[in-house]
Amino acid sequence: MTAPTAVDVATNVAAVRARIAEACARAGRDPSEVTLVAASKGQSAALVRAAVEAGCADLGENRAQELLPKALEAGTDPRSPAPRWHFIGHLQRNKVREVLPHIVALHSLDSLDLVREIERRAGALGAATTLSCYLEVNVAGEAQKQGITPHALPELLRAARACDVIEVRGLMTVAPHLGAPEAVRPVFRALRELAQAHGLAGLSMGMTEDYSVAIEEGATVVRVGRAIFGARPA
Repeated sequence: MTAPTAVDVATNVAAVRARIAEACARAGRDPSEVTLVAASKGQSAALVRAAVEAGCADLGENRAQELLPKALEAGTDPRSPAPRWHFIGHLQRNKVREVLPHIVALHSLDSLDLVREIERRAGALGAATTLSCYLEVNVAGEAQKQGITPHALPELLRAARACDVIEVRGLMTVAPHLGAPEAVRPVFRALRELAQAHGLAGLSMGMTEDYSVAIEEGATVVRVGRAIFGARPA
């Protein structure tokens, strides 16, 4: 398999943005309402830089050990603007102190212990006074997935809202792989309804396989990796 080039990445970013616009048109929404986060897990610094140069201001990482070197390199590269980093994977409490200085948003707030650890490590936020967070909900009830149950949301939401350094932006979910985007529409709809019931506007949902459907159901953030970077290196 041929590795993607910077030109490939730029072409892919344009195609993804076009699909976002098409999905917004079907839903009667403005594309400016949807933030594209380029999920760069497993990708090289060169391809990350290519995505930034193609206009991806927001990048997402799943692992602390990948985020830190990429964020440090991207932040000092004079050839392109520094991206805004989102942490989109499961965040272990022992990595909170390392990760906080580099991110603008956490998409996987999933426990009271993590809320307490973020509050304890608030000084690592530096100049920022708050951290935008999405509470991860395992809407489909998959045993292998992270996230709280819908039933547990009120308790976690209360704790997050009571934390001075956390700004609750909304909810996040990872839809199951069912082979057809339309099959996961009920999952996205359920997350939207859950967010509305708790007065939350932000919805981080939708990835390469299903982001168009997620947008039609109200996603405000989509996390797209393979459609931008191609398959991850083996």
